Amino acid sequence: MSRTALRICPLCEATCGLTLTVEGTRVTGARGDRDDVFSKGFICPKGAAFGAVDGDPDRLRTPLVRRDGELREATWQEAFDAVAAGIRPVVERHGPHSVGVVLGNPNVHTMAGGLYPPLLLAGLGTRSLFTASTVDQMPKHVSSGLLFGDAGAIPVPDLDRTDHLLLIGANPLESNGSLCTAPDFPGRLKALKSRGGTLTVVDPRRTRTAKLADRHVAVRPGADALLLAAMAQVLFEEDLADLGALAPHVQGVEELRAALADFTPDAVAGACDVDAGTIRALARELAAAPTAAVYGRIGSCTVAFGTLASWLVDVLNVLTGNLDRPGGALFPQSATDRTPRPAGPGHGFRLGRWHSRVSRHPEAKGELPLSALAEEIDTLTEEGEPVRALVAIAANPVLSAPDGDRLDKALSSLDFMVSVDPYLNETSRHAHVVLPPPPPAQSPHYDFAFNALAVRNQVRYTRPAVEPEPGRMAETEILARLVLAVSGMHGADPAAVDDLAIAQTLGKAVREAHSPVHGRDPGELAARLTGVSGPERRLDLMLRLGPYGDGFGARPDGLSLERLLAHPHGIDLGPLRPRLPQPLKTPSGKVELLPRPIADDLPRLRAAMRERPAGLVLVGRRHLRSNNSWMHNVPVLTGGSNRCTLHINPQDAERLGVRDGAAVRVTGAGGEVTVPAEVTDTVRVGVVSLPHGWGHDRPGTRLGHASADPGVNVNQLLDGSLLDPLSGNAVLNGVPVEVDTAS
Repeated sequence: MSRTALRICPLCEATCGLTLTVEGTRVTGARGDRDDVFSKGFICPKGAAFGAVDGDPDRLRTPLVRRDGELREATWQEAFDAVAAGIRPVVERHGPHSVGVVLGNPNVHTMAGGLYPPLLLAGLGTRSLFTASTVDQMPKHVSSGLLFGDAGAIPVPDLDRTDHLLLIGANPLESNGSLCTAPDFPGRLKALKSRGGTLTVVDPRRTRTAKLADRHVAVRPGADALLLAAMAQVLFEEDLADLGALAPHVQGVEELRAALADFTPDAVAGACDVDAGTIRALARELAAAPTAAVYGRIGSCTVAFGTLASWLVDVLNVLTGNLDRPGGALFPQSATDRTPRPAGPGHGFRLGRWHSRVSRHPEAKGELPLSALAEEIDTLTEEGEPVRALVAIAANPVLSAPDGDRLDKALSSLDFMVSVDPYLNETSRHAHVVLPPPPPAQSPHYDFAFNALAVRNQVRYTRPAVEPEPGRMAETEILARLVLAVSGMHGADPAAVDDLAIAQTLGKAVREAHSPVHGRDPGELAARLTGVSGPERRLDLMLRLGPYGDGFGARPDGLSLERLLAHPHGIDLGPLRPRLPQPLKTPSGKVELLPRPIADDLPRLRAAMRERPAGLVLVGRRHLRSNNSWMHNVPVLTGGSNRCTLHINPQDAERLGVRDGAAVRVTGAGGEVTVPAEVTDTVRVGVVSLPHGWGHDRPGTRLGHASADPGVNVNQLLDGSLLDPLSGNAVLNGVPVEVDTAS
């Protein structure tokens, strides 16, 4: 007998509400939840395939422990015994920084990933943290940190009210949006046009999003920052800059004017391959719109000037008076944000508090570049110990980081590795212990990260749609036990981890004058928390102390877990609202428009005005039915347009003698791959495109469907040496490659 259950989709950043059909413990169908307060019934192909993803027969069901060189099934007790025995001796012998932690993209899609990694890092005491952010979005965190004093203060476009939207390096019709949580992004763009608004897309490819645009500008890859700088220069030169109500909250306008004076449209046109008249028109249209928002994403982040491009996105929002304005770009306020503190100066954001051991890359937001992981393992120096042990959580850097071949070899040399992963994939195959979390239907879900990036304030929570199967362990318990195992407390009750987190949070809250629980007894407050588990009690705590919370009785109509559970389709908290100056944590208490690290990097951008790529350059691309390397093992989500092919323009194909469908060899600084060519005019002349996340051809994995159609690893074309210097983000787009026919 079938039943239905609600579930928030964890398969991309849109966080759509689903209604699942469940038979026993098996999800047999998924449709959009029409009553969901945020997604209102929207569903994409990934959400519709939730049952297939959840029920993939290649998902691991029991832990694996390496014995005599072979990974074999083990009990949970044996697995955690092995973790404690493998990690602690490394810490004690070589120091905490000799243990690296790698966090993959799926961490931000799970409740466990939002709660436990900070505790894991604290338990280890390591600075050797590497995450997917440095192959994706770190430039936006760094630019936000420098502008606003908080790396997490990322303004998002007010999609539902704007009159003019400029997208640069973003293809939300395929990605469903990123660093901008918006169910039915395509529908929102169509609604923008229906109400008479304007959509402009800057992208070297004529993507599905670009085809919807009123204006598509096919910029040369990597030149985004030059284009944006020239637009800002036009705003100054033509006296179009108007901060409006923002003016009292901004400093550095005149300094910025001087810094950008020589980035004229005529000066940058050649490097951008966009004529000066078009650049001026883009700036004038942006300034003339009643409301407007500029939004940049992965195409403008994963380039040599990723931080400068991300900074300039918000510079344009500021100069046109559209930052923190309805219809512009606003700061969301999540229900689990910390209690808002009074506006005023803060400590600001610092880069380079420590550096990587080998190449001396500066940390950003507490992280080292993922591109540096291989050398931190395989290279000896006089300074510090190499990484000798690794904890990888939902991470597959062999495919996602540059030069996977080198990293593959480096992982095999580790003294110990533990991987929390549902699959035996290209990375977890190297682990000494693999700890598999249950399928998503058997897990609770709350979006800690994405609600802080949502285009509308709302709050939703779903308990497991299916009871965990016998022998499964909740992902929250896996990570809690992992914290205990690596911190020398193996065997303690995992509930102690949540109790400690609650005690620490309440202890701090009762000391803060602006907290609704200031001066109260933390023990009494902890006793009032509700929930059936430690993670639920922690969620209850965060909701109660948050900006909409009940403050443990201080605001009777406020949020709590109990109230949220009474609204299974979520609670709408209203449209985004202007919040300045409260989110600012800069030393000045203002938006610091020209931070020193940015000013110091502008000469590098100035020099790029004279550069012209001589040959082909490579860019990536997204697929609607995929999310990085996650879903290539699900047959219903592969095939069709979701294929690993090299897009090449017909003119380039004719010049090189490349036929559609024929195998071509692509060579870059890190190696070469052979891949079928797909001749298409959707990519501009001089540019070729390969999708990210493929290359499932390594031995020792258990990915039956993916390995049958493996594709190639685009990141093998990179040697890891190209990084955005401010953020440490890998340069994945706009890199030179050679293409010739395969013999």
